[in-house]
Amino acid sequence: MSTASKVTLLSTILATGGIVAFVHWAQTAEQAAMHAGVVRDMEQQRVKRERQADFDMQRQLELEYKKSQTVHDTSGP
Repeated sequence: MSTASKVTLLSTILATGGIVAFVHWAQTAEQAAMHAGVVRDMEQQRVKRERQADFDMQRQLELEYKKSQTVHDTSGP
């Protein structure tokens, strides 16, 4: 084999290896980004449930206080 063909073969092998390594890295990075999105969505849903529970509790307390107290609307005319 001539020197030119050896250099060509070596550069082709190295380029192929580099491409395979890059594709593998890109897939791993994309998978990690997708997983982070799922984790972020789960956290947003948890916060939303907590806020809804707080709202429901405040609504229940308001109803209980209105039953036991006389409340007058002072914002009207």
